[in-house]
Amino acid sequence: MTAATIERALQDKPWTAKEIAQQPETLLQTLALIKQEKNSIEGFLEPLLSQKDCRIILTGAGTSSFIGDCLAPWLNARLDCRVESLATSDIVAAPEIYLERDTPTLLVSFGRSGNSPESVAAADLADKYVSDCSQLAITCNGDGALVKRICKNDRGYAVLLPEATHDRGFAMTSSFTSMMLAALVIFSDIDGFDDRVPAISKSITASLKLAEAPTGSLARAGFERAVFLGSHIFMGLSHEASLKLLELTDGELVALHDSPLGFRHGPKTIMNPKTLMIVMMSNDELARKYETDLVEELKADPRMGHLLLLDTKAGENTDRVTHITIPDMNAAEDADLLFPYIAVAQSLALEFSMAMGMTPDQPSRFGNVNRVVQGVKIHEPA
Repeated sequence: MTAATIERALQDKPWTAKEIAQQPETLLQTLALIKQEKNSIEGFLEPLLSQKDCRIILTGAGTSSFIGDCLAPWLNARLDCRVESLATSDIVAAPEIYLERDTPTLLVSFGRSGNSPESVAAADLADKYVSDCSQLAITCNGDGALVKRICKNDRGYAVLLPEATHDRGFAMTSSFTSMMLAALVIFSDIDGFDDRVPAISKSITASLKLAEAPTGSLARAGFERAVFLGSHIFMGLSHEASLKLLELTDGELVALHDSPLGFRHGPKTIMNPKTLMIVMMSNDELARKYETDLVEELKADPRMGHLLLLDTKAGENTDRVTHITIPDMNAAEDADLLFPYIAVAQSLALEFSMAMGMTPDQPSRFGNVNRVVQGVKIHEPA
């Protein structure tokens, strides 16, 4: 974010700009909290994770559901248990399809406020439809309905993140990264993140500074469409990045997401000279080969407006290509790159919002969307 953008944001409501900028600190605070509760958390989880037939469902609504989309493939490849991402909005609409009565299940619920009607309803349905169900809530609001419900459950555990993570702006920013980090640490090796999180924190600080000028220029370039592309876990992150841009521009800028390989299969038709393409590059050798193939294809396509590459390796900037290089992360695991990549994407969305004359903390001019979802009526299953 440029100094001018932050200053303009602070003239109205400062929250979105501040909450993007505070993430290096809130991630460190989140790790410290998890380490303080390490014994209690591990005591709750170890009996569950030792069951190889245990099913872990990562759930939430909207941005909170994308945490699961980012982490489920990564954790599923590393845990003996089956790990899946299911949105609460899917569970409440068809619990008999998504919940398995005879499979031991841990429902992991993410929620900034914990007051989304679907969040509480999904937790209730899991208890009703699954005979052996435990529940873990990771949330930013100690007064939320979700955490209060979980605390009453003798088979539940609530991880309440630091108060600063309870974003006051409309769009979830530091709440997203903090809940995602908490889950990554909890289901990996808590002690193994003592060096990784400071490195992630440092990379976000440096990346936001490096992104100041290019994201501001791109926001003022007159783009009407944006497409975020990412492989494997970055597919979920590209979904969240596209939502941030859509939310903070009140739908004025059309934003989509896909994988680099999937983009060729029809979605590529959206690309025109008014389209900004954003590719999140992987450190995985195989995934990177496919991403590089598409990048070269995009560079050669005269219909492309501009290409923004988020990468750990430096590249050449041209009039049609911008590289934002994440410093000191070229040997990092892809899971660690989730955090600096989304911070840059959040900053890009804020720049577009300000360039379009929006109020980032309250971008919905007609009130048809709200910070905590409204208008959801929960129906009892037949």
